[in-house]
Amino acid sequence: MNTETMPNEAAEPASADTRRPHVKPAGYNLLEDSGTGHGGNDIELVMDVPVQISVELGRSKMQIRHLLGLTYGSVIELDVQAGDPLDVVVNGTLVAQGEVVIVNDHYAIRLTDIVTPAERLRKLNR
Repeated sequence: MNTETMPNEAAEPASADTRRPHVKPAGYNLLEDSGTGHGGNDIELVMDVPVQISVELGRSKMQIRHLLGLTYGSVIELDVQAGDPLDVVVNGTLVAQGEVVIVNDHYAIRLTDIVTPAERLRKLNR
């Protein structure tokens, strides 16, 4: 059995000066306009931020047995008709629709309809 003297927990607490750290209120600097004249709406701050853009040709559902049976030359029927507009998706959000064109032997998309911010918000609130 240890016979060392244990501090008495019921004893009077030490003075406030020695037990508590010195606390003072935090000082905050006010945010000021950067001098661009746009206040907090300076779009230039995000102009170089990369985003992921994808064009969705269509979708299809199939059973795993059919998926595993696909071979070279198999055809998967999509849920869109020939000539239907393709969806342009940026970071998972539909922003436009368009049609496929070929530019310098590369596939491209010509935008035919831009989704307005109001339309995007309405779709998000559904």
